[in-house]
Amino acid sequence: MQSLLFALSASAVLAAPTIGKRADIKCPIVFDGRVPTSFAANASKFDTSATNTIFNADFVKGNNLTWSGILEFPNVTKSRFDTADHTAVEVTIDDRSIFQKQNGFRRAGLQFLNDTPDGPGQTGVKTLHFSVKQNPSRPLNLTHEYLNVWHERADFAGNQIQFQYGTLIGKSDSDKNDFKILDQSNKQLYAKAADPTQWQNFALKLDYNENMVTIYYSLGDAPLKQVANATSAPLAGGGQYQIGMLKKPTGTSDVANAGFQESPLDESQIYGGIFLEDSANNCVSL
Repeated sequence: MQSLLFALSASAVLAAPTIGKRADIKCPIVFDGRVPTSFAANASKFDTSATNTIFNADFVKGNNLTWSGILEFPNVTKSRFDTADHTAVEVTIDDRSIFQKQNGFRRAGLQFLNDTPDGPGQTGVKTLHFSVKQNPSRPLNLTHEYLNVWHERADFAGNQIQFQYGTLIGKSDSDKNDFKILDQSNKQLYAKAADPTQWQNFALKLDYNENMVTIYYSLGDAPLKQVANATSAPLAGGGQYQIGMLKKPTGTSDVANAGFQESPLDESQIYGGIFLEDSANNCVSL
């Protein structure tokens, strides 16, 4: 049974798009994942490498699905770092969201274009920004574990950093309503209750030189503030960033290939203000 945590009026939450107290990006952008409004007007631009200048057109999504069939563009207030030329993007999953032969997962993860395991996103000090918002008409089933933002190691054996939701496998469900940021050993670095109505803004400063993670957060239009001091976390191994949804099954130890997923499935997460910036000299956009 799906969670009723966000059983609010869709019309109240998915309000007309307005620009609040938006912020300028202060640091050099390495990868810009903010979605132009022109892409929302013609979602087929996401489907081929010839026109998708933001994300990898081929990965990571269900077999034989197109991004234009996965992504939606909700009529919501602009997130903190989105301008009038940008739109929120809603990543959806359903019964068809099976990547390759991973029958246990339901998965759709956006990858920055030109993000490679040994590329500029994996060196120096970088800060990953993203804002999340909930769609009450597509509540998540918080008895499951969700990956929503993560950096997957180049050897695919784990994630150096992961932003998760729901009940973590093997853990208590007491914090299932919290967003949780974990390192690759699943040590929790920060947690924040999911808000049913407002944008929640996160920034993860990843120091690849010193293997340290610093976390920033704000609600709505407020400036980000540091909420977790620099903490040791292993970041070596290269890899790629993903933004979207990976829903794990229940009732199995082989989560990639087996387990229970309810059907029919129709769930989503709304994103805005997605970008990776260069945080040399301690530069972080707030």
